[in-house]
Amino acid sequence: MGSTSLLNLICTLLLTTLLVKSSHGSDACSASNSKSDISIVHIYGKCSPFNAPNPSASWATTVLDMASRDKQRLAYLSSLAGLKPTKVPVASGQNVLNMGNYVARVKVGTPGQLMFMVLDTSNDAAWIPCTGCTQCTSTIFSPNASSTYAPAQCSMPECAQVRGLSCPASGTGTCLFNQSYGGDSTFSATLSYDSISLGNDVIPNYAFGCINEISGKSVPPQGLLGLGRGPISLLSQTGALYSGIFSYCLPSFKSYYFSGSLKLGPLGQPKNIKTTPLLKNPHRPSLYYVNLTGITVGRVSVPIAPELLAFNPSTGAGTIIDSGTVITRFAQPIYNAVRDEFRNQTKGPFTSLGAFDTCFAATNEDVAPAITLRFTGMDLLLPMENSLIHSSAGTTACLAMAASPNNINAAVNVIANLQQQNLRILFDVANSRLGIARELCN
Repeated sequence: MGSTSLLNLICTLLLTTLLVKSSHGSDACSASNSKSDISIVHIYGKCSPFNAPNPSASWATTVLDMASRDKQRLAYLSSLAGLKPTKVPVASGQNVLNMGNYVARVKVGTPGQLMFMVLDTSNDAAWIPCTGCTQCTSTIFSPNASSTYAPAQCSMPECAQVRGLSCPASGTGTCLFNQSYGGDSTFSATLSYDSISLGNDVIPNYAFGCINEISGKSVPPQGLLGLGRGPISLLSQTGALYSGIFSYCLPSFKSYYFSGSLKLGPLGQPKNIKTTPLLKNPHRPSLYYVNLTGITVGRVSVPIAPELLAFNPSTGAGTIIDSGTVITRFAQPIYNAVRDEFRNQTKGPFTSLGAFDTCFAATNEDVAPAITLRFTGMDLLLPMENSLIHSSAGTTACLAMAASPNNINAAVNVIANLQQQNLRILFDVANSRLGIARELCN
């Protein structure tokens, strides 16, 4: 073979390799959603339209940055846990979540306009930035381009339930309202109805807030899809379509494409899955409470006073599963007991890194004990990737849990998304149970 032919062959092979790699990357991000399996991506993942705060930052630095904002999220969850019920079709009257870590592809309107909406298991709200929105920073929904869009009128009964209402006393005109958000932001919106598409399912007349103006920087860029268990959540608005059942598999922060899945309805859900009862809090029906009965570190059952774990709907105390908090938080006495036992079984010395106070040389990771969360009827043995986080240099490993801040209702324990990664989390509201099974989500 001549040198020219050889050169042409090499160039052809290189071009083919590049095209294959490009095709795989494109397919990973643009794979179509099926009826029962909807793609989930991390908000800073390869397939997300949103940029990381620092695109050159390592995944560990990004997680630390996200975890530093858990404090506001926890304050929001604690405020929900102790409040009396409020039936709000669009958004809670309180400060809602501060950080959305996972988003799903949702089409809104007819024809469908693609939005990447934050998934939130602790909120019923659905709201989307709309055309003409002041201070909106991302893709917006255009009501005029949808043949099925309709604003709600003040005379509609749903409008009377919205906090921050600005309807006249006569009850005529469009239903407008204002909400606070994330502690440092507010938004104004129009109560609206339109079709939303999830996979192959089209849900008509879905109630949501069409955002007109934002003040502050905490509002998720393309809105929010509430997966809570309250009266105006996705499950409630879809009725018998999904039979009160959904599950998700959250991909690891370290995965290249950050692509997981959201399954809606009973079809395709795991058959063999361990479950624990969901507990009902009438004061805050949106939250997914479970009964955490104990914690084991290695083979040692950590001594924890039962009252620190007990579910109390009057005060909001207990344990919730939440998709929007980054690292698991326990009441201070619980965390201290878990941390101390973990240190007893791990070789120090120990240092701090961001929100983590139990960091050690990664060379000692092999002797670090596993952590098991014990629930009624189910034990969850956390893999090491769900228990530890590493520094960007990889030389330091940290226990990826922390104590709840002292200035919030510290009686609320939160099982967060870092501890849920690469697990299939099943929310079966119809049968009041939560299931967990191992699954590679990427």
